[in-house]
Amino acid sequence: MRVYVPLTLPGLAEAYKTGELGAGPLVAYAVTPGLREWYASDDIEELEYAALGRAALASLRLLAAEAGAPRRRIVIAVDVADRAASADHDPEEPGEVRLTGPVPLAKAASVHVDAPDAEADVTAAAGALPAADGGDDDAQRVVDAAEDHELLWFATQEIANLVGRGD
Repeated sequence: MRVYVPLTLPGLAEAYKTGELGAGPLVAYAVTPGLREWYASDDIEELEYAALGRAALASLRLLAAEAGAPRRRIVIAVDVADRAASADHDPEEPGEVRLTGPVPLAKAASVHVDAPDAEADVTAAAGALPAADGGDDDAQRVVDAAEDHELLWFATQEIANLVGRGD
């Protein structure tokens, strides 16, 4: 199963240092029955893109809670055994799964990161999240502006450069 794990740059640096995404349980996003119902599509590529988008929003939430982190959303695509992920059936969080154990970074398929030109919108969105969650339409537009930025695709071999430890 392909899952999308939300992180921040400090979280990615820690994963690079330790060789794993965390001890678990980790929150990730995947194509689940709930996501299929929420997104209403049978196209697997569209559904995977929707799961990536849900993970990007979760990364934004991590940034809102981690004031010192660089304002770039990070999502790692990882292939795990089906039994390693349990779907939560919370209709408010379509596609959310919990990974039950540690996830080796070696299982990562790719890394998705905001371009530097997204930082201003991501910074504003992280600050606007509480108001957007409270129903403020103007704040929701600020969050949506960050979601308009496409995450860039990076090979796993590029993680060292992303976290500033490349040669």
